[in-house]
Amino acid sequence: MEASHKSRKTLFREECLARLRQAVTHNRYRHDMDVRSRLYTLIKQENAKDIMLYLPLEMEVDIYPLIRKLRQEKRNLYVPFMEGKSFRLVKYRYPLRRKRFGIKEPLNSRQFRKKQIDIAIVPIVGMDRTYRRVGFGKGMYDRFFEKEIENIKKVVFVARELCYSKEIVTDHYDIQADVVIVP
Repeated sequence: MEASHKSRKTLFREECLARLRQAVTHNRYRHDMDVRSRLYTLIKQENAKDIMLYLPLEMEVDIYPLIRKLRQEKRNLYVPFMEGKSFRLVKYRYPLRRKRFGIKEPLNSRQFRKKQIDIAIVPIVGMDRTYRRVGFGKGMYDRFFEKEIENIKKVVFVARELCYSKEIVTDHYDIQADVVIVP
């Protein structure tokens, strides 16, 4: 049973990645703008001060314009800094360097971060009917959230296109969303 479960998840991930690769060229700018606008509205509604973001890959929603806007508003922005098989959050700051998997990140920072995160914005490849995340398959977000979930008030999934499975393909340890924002 476990082997067939993993293969369903793997097949679903591959299908979603193929769809996302196509979405990279189709209406990309408009879709990203729509997601950013709705994210910003949510951040304002929640009066979020401490926000976990991601630094986007090619097929993920480009949130750099949102990051600039939030920085101007003096909100506390944190992004993943990879360490081994997981990551820790560091304050968003320049310069950014390209690291493993083509992911950008700030220089290593031991700067103090508030324990509580108001909103965590997490990119997804897909999700199933339990609102659990299917990512790229490295498990970094799952390991991070396992340790930090009690410090995160709201989890928001974003994607350029919703790849959704009516079947349960995720595992109990996969991150679950409070809100999903797609074009």
